[in-house]
Amino acid sequence: MELEHNEMARLYAETFHNIEEGLILTGTVIAVKENAVLVDIGYKSEGFIPLGEFRENELAALQPGQEIEVFLVHINDSEGVVRLSKERAGKIKIWEILVKAASDGTCVEGRITEKIKGGLNVDVCGIKAFLPGSQIDTKSIKDLDGLIGREMSFKVLKINNKRSNVIVSRRAVIEEERMKQKSRTIENIREGALMEGTVKNITDYGVFVDLGGIDGLLHISDISWGRINHPSEFFVLGDAIEVMVLKFDRENERVTLGYKQKHPDPWENVYDKYPAGMKVKSKVVGITDYGVFIKLEEGLEGLVHISELDWLPKLKHPSKYLTIGETIEAVVLKVDKEERKLSLSIRQTKPSPWELVSERYHVGQKISGKVKSLTDFGAFIGLPEGIDGLIHISDMAWTKHVKHPSEMLRRGQKIEAVILALDADHEKMSLGLKQLEEDPWLEKIPSRFRLGDEVKGTVLNVADFGIFLELDEGVEGLIYSSEIVNTHKDGTDSEPSPIEEGEEIWARIIKIDINDRKIGLSMKNLHQVKE
Repeated sequence: MELEHNEMARLYAETFHNIEEGLILTGTVIAVKENAVLVDIGYKSEGFIPLGEFRENELAALQPGQEIEVFLVHINDSEGVVRLSKERAGKIKIWEILVKAASDGTCVEGRITEKIKGGLNVDVCGIKAFLPGSQIDTKSIKDLDGLIGREMSFKVLKINNKRSNVIVSRRAVIEEERMKQKSRTIENIREGALMEGTVKNITDYGVFVDLGGIDGLLHISDISWGRINHPSEFFVLGDAIEVMVLKFDRENERVTLGYKQKHPDPWENVYDKYPAGMKVKSKVVGITDYGVFIKLEEGLEGLVHISELDWLPKLKHPSKYLTIGETIEAVVLKVDKEERKLSLSIRQTKPSPWELVSERYHVGQKISGKVKSLTDFGAFIGLPEGIDGLIHISDMAWTKHVKHPSEMLRRGQKIEAVILALDADHEKMSLGLKQLEEDPWLEKIPSRFRLGDEVKGTVLNVADFGIFLELDEGVEGLIYSSEIVNTHKDGTDSEPSPIEEGEEIWARIIKIDINDRKIGLSMKNLHQVKE
């Protein structure tokens, strides 16, 4: 008995000798009192922890016999008081975790609590750590307030025991994860493989896609089989898309991607699917100054040139006819697989105005229209069907020598004319203005003017080859240059004066050509004395 007592005394002495202030010990909960929790740490006196170190839910869960870690704050043997701290034990344990994480690069969990100058504060199990702005992410984050309250993993960059400073990094975690992703992705990359990725950046020449730690370039030419102006027509930042690996340079880690290659080229069998003359119904996807683009199917578009929008000779801007998204019917005109061009027509789905004209009009018919334009050779007359007919300058007057159509007509004037010729196949119509009246050369002029008659007229025009003279009732005659005689206007023997426009003179008819509708005149050998 004496030996056993001595052995127990020795063991107690060793135990008490190993219990010192500043140690972290494992204790057993004895009871929860009004002001403290009593804990047995194997010392001759029980230790106590103030209730303020426990949350309400922790107190409710405490049971006698439960083991907890405590920090030995103070021992007073004379009073039998052993003061313990659960908080300090926890902080020391956490600090040890942080020190270990800083040395071996492991991650710790924390919650972002507030925004401060230069970065954010992070609560790592009760320890305040600083997250610099440069260490928040691999890219710039504009909305830091949106991160407050979020729990994340961090790397411990720096730790100072004396000053209790901890600096953490979220960027290091992201970069490490990206490197792991990159290794896994590179193992799976092979040409021809389909891969999931996220649109990371959009440029004028293409799209950068994050495949998981490594970026691939999707060039604009590999986005669609059809027409594309900018990659943003197809993608937005953050889009999850499936792409095909076209080429992989493992040494330089460059990946070339394709999007259109996931589907067959629609131009391969375009001749069979869209033969010339076929009618199609499609949506308008683009409007330009020179025409309208129609989407026949994914990657296959056709152009309706502005000249094929309407039968009207003077066309408006394509936007006046159609809007983007509108469904229209068109006729396939021409397909060129090599040039990847498909021409369409909208106007040919409607009857040609020349077809209507050929049904409604005939040669000799009198029509009404407005003068649309004047040229040196004639006037174009617009008809209600949207076509123009031409009145040649030679068909404007029977007897008058018309130098320019403006002498007879003006733009916008409403007139009547007679159809002289109609060629619907070549879209031509000839009109006559003088044909509205009877041809005076058939009876009237031959009966009024005879060879040898001496006539008085007004000079219309003086040319190198002769003088045009206006006779009665608008009939014109030509005094040949060889038949001109300059007279003395003052009756003296002075030098003869040249004949001028507007002057009235006498001449003799020396030629009447009914077929060519010409009267030839001469100023020689006049028999009558003229004043």
